[in-house]
Amino acid sequence: MGQGKNLEELASVSKTDGMNVAEKLNVAGLSVQIHQGEGPFILLVHGMLASRSQFLLNLPSVAKCCTPVTVELLGHHDSESPENAAAYSPSQYVDSFEAIRRHLAVPKWLVAGCSLGAALTMNYVLAHPEHVSGHVFTNSSSAFAERATLRTWQQNSEQGYRRLLTQGTAGLERIAVHPRFAKRLPAEVKAALLRDSSQHNVEGIAATMRWTSPFSSVRERVHEITVPSLLLCGKFEKRFQPHRRFAAECMTNLEICDLDAGHGVNMEAAPAFNEQLTNFVMRL
Repeated sequence: MGQGKNLEELASVSKTDGMNVAEKLNVAGLSVQIHQGEGPFILLVHGMLASRSQFLLNLPSVAKCCTPVTVELLGHHDSESPENAAAYSPSQYVDSFEAIRRHLAVPKWLVAGCSLGAALTMNYVLAHPEHVSGHVFTNSSSAFAERATLRTWQQNSEQGYRRLLTQGTAGLERIAVHPRFAKRLPAEVKAALLRDSSQHNVEGIAATMRWTSPFSSVRERVHEITVPSLLLCGKFEKRFQPHRRFAAECMTNLEICDLDAGHGVNMEAAPAFNEQLTNFVMRL
């Protein structure tokens, strides 16, 4: 998908009256929902084996200062699972996010990502800083992975891809980040994520692990990010703390707020996450 293509080539649009959703899109296979809200648009991107239900406890608060736009990763819940490997590349996600912005017809918006979603929004910020007024992200090892880690992921990804295709749904449910293993999530969020996980597509998740995660790191370019950024860091996730220090050293326009949470920051510490995101938006 090239940036010069018309929206008609990128998205099909349908209106819906349900809940707080004003509009639904399908952009290059991605399920996109534009929610009712007040203020600038903000793109919300979830992490691996989650869904837009990850933002269940955030949307009501975010909608008071922004107009939320949720997107689901390929292979996840309502999104499609293309056979083309190129569809899963971070650069394709960047093009798809940009297509969403063009559909909204706004010169700038905010973007926010969690875990793998943060890696993808950071790729977008690097590609289109002129269209981003602010960026919020949470703990993301994929975004800050070092060269040696990336080599290992890339070398092992083909084997992992084949193994997951062989194991099927049972294999998905054994992945460490599956919501069934989450210990700190609020009950209603965990229940929603588990419900949505029944619609995850094995081939799409396997392709995400093969073609998205191992190629999404922005560590060597993170110093180029100059748009106002906010890291809402789950301080209980010890393995992320070196990445937190690296971000603090390399990102010149970064605020950091440490929250009482592990990896699932926006879910585990939803009230604090909502407050800090709102305050950040109001300062822009």
